[in-house]
Amino acid sequence: MGTYKKAKDIATNKLYFIDGLSSAREAVQLMKEKEVQALFIKKRNEEDANGIITLTDIIKGVIIPDKTLDEVSVYEIMTKPALSISANLNVRYVPRFLANFNVKVAPVEENGELIGFIDYKQCVYTYLENE
Repeated sequence: MGTYKKAKDIATNKLYFIDGLSSAREAVQLMKEKEVQALFIKKRNEEDANGIITLTDIIKGVIIPDKTLDEVSVYEIMTKPALSISANLNVRYVPRFLANFNVKVAPVEENGELIGFIDYKQCVYTYLENE
């Protein structure tokens, strides 16, 4: 059996968390400051599901409905539970995973812990490296 790159090999480790009660403005500011397109929601307890908020969530939940960033809380527009990619998934299946679930970014999980995230950019860069 040959070796292959795993999802964890291409995942970014730029994991940033935000409280679900934070405003959409705080989320946008943190995304801009950290140069990421997604934030993970802090769990309230161990049994809580992982949540994620993306720039797309902000566009669909704040900008298109013509609300202000201050009047919308993260919990109102986040995705929960967040679909996660297994750390050991062969990278060739990651773009299909993202497309099948119509998401642009997904967390990578190993042993129940978030270890990073993958977006389409990492998929394309990996594809180019292997051409």
